[in-house]
Amino acid sequence: MLRLSVVIEALTGVAPIGEDREIHDAAIDSRQVKPQSMFIALPGERVDGHDFIQEAFHRGATVALISRPAPAGCLQYDLREGWKSDQELRIGSDRVCLLVNDSLEAMQKSAKFWRKRLNLGVIGITGSVGKSTTKELVAEVLGRRYRTLKSPGNLNNEIGLPLTVLKLNEQHQRAVLEMGFYVPGEIKFLCDIGMPQVGVVTNIGTVHAERAGTIEDIIRGKTEIVQALPPAPDGLAILNFDDPKVRGMSEHTAARIFYYGMSPEAHLWADEVEGLGLDGIRLRLHYRNEIIHLRVPLIGRHSVHTVLRAAAVGLNDGLSWQEIVSGLQSGKAQLRLVAVRASSGAIILDDTYNASPESTLAALNLLDDLDGRKIAVLGDMLELGRYEQQGHLMVGARAAEVASELITIGERAKWIASSAAQSGMTVEMIKQYDTPEQSIAYLKDHLSEKDVVLVKGSRGMQMDSIVSALEAES
Repeated sequence: MLRLSVVIEALTGVAPIGEDREIHDAAIDSRQVKPQSMFIALPGERVDGHDFIQEAFHRGATVALISRPAPAGCLQYDLREGWKSDQELRIGSDRVCLLVNDSLEAMQKSAKFWRKRLNLGVIGITGSVGKSTTKELVAEVLGRRYRTLKSPGNLNNEIGLPLTVLKLNEQHQRAVLEMGFYVPGEIKFLCDIGMPQVGVVTNIGTVHAERAGTIEDIIRGKTEIVQALPPAPDGLAILNFDDPKVRGMSEHTAARIFYYGMSPEAHLWADEVEGLGLDGIRLRLHYRNEIIHLRVPLIGRHSVHTVLRAAAVGLNDGLSWQEIVSGLQSGKAQLRLVAVRASSGAIILDDTYNASPESTLAALNLLDDLDGRKIAVLGDMLELGRYEQQGHLMVGARAAEVASELITIGERAKWIASSAAQSGMTVEMIKQYDTPEQSIAYLKDHLSEKDVVLVKGSRGMQMDSIVSALEAES
């Protein structure tokens, strides 16, 4: 287990003598504190973690990282001036606060130090779309043989990743870490903490382009993961052969390359992909001279790439096909899109977690696979920067091919509506609203049990309120 002495050594360079304490978990939210955990008090724009130190201790925390003086009743060690080599650590049963200049930086420094002490395999996953589902499925596959820790939820940034690393202990054999990207240098920074030996890249798209910049900027940012890998044979880059932007990353790493995709030129490839609607997909995998037929519960034909990524990690880690297939078929990795019933009996495809042109096109492809009258309820896709008009127009053209009816929400989604109209949809087939609330009454009055409704848009558009309203009476 991580110990208090290790955190102090990480932050001061001196291993203290004297008493010690195990740290079983780490948290930045006092509501998520578990017994014998370390609470990291982070200052924020709206909420300051220092206001919740006492609550964290009440919930079982025994150590807190703080950047302002400790509250009453806590034993404080001021690490801002370091730690003397002969200074003894005396804690007894006290609640211990470690005072530092910057609690976020201290958490990151502690995580990096702790990771270096651990002997385990780390898989880093990045890309524009599909990171979280890939992380979940990779963890399911590896978990068939190894004790595996994965990033909880979408904790994939400069806060979430070090927090995950601090949850590791010496019994873990594998860690699967999701790595997000907004600015150049971010993934390099995350790799410096997580030290992955395996890097998996899903694809390159325009997600968060408003902050990340041009496609070229995004490519450079995502490439940082393969640049950070150890050279072959220890380092392994698992790359999407079907995406030329990802395939080209092979030129920027000394790690071994393993391609996956739909082409026989890839090391691991798939064909005969069949969408089974809400029952998942059927496909055939090819690896060397082996052919594996399987059916997995992931929804949508685009999920074939998620399957390929998880299988690629398993194959390169020496797992048997029996272990890999068992993990692939676990049914626990469908994070984003779920199907619910409306009170009318209609099937609602809830894909409201977030939206980009790439993920929305994939959702429309799933809608196309299903039987019934197809209705697409699509909201603004945010943070696309210079690509926002192009992305919305592309989605509109595909919606016209798939949907019997299109409902758009928001100002940017008007591009979706205009593109759909130009692609053949009549005026009667298109409804445009400014807010989700305006669409709810119409949908409640017009849905039948024969309808299949896709609801998708960026998180900021609150499209989930539509699903909640339609599902409430079911």
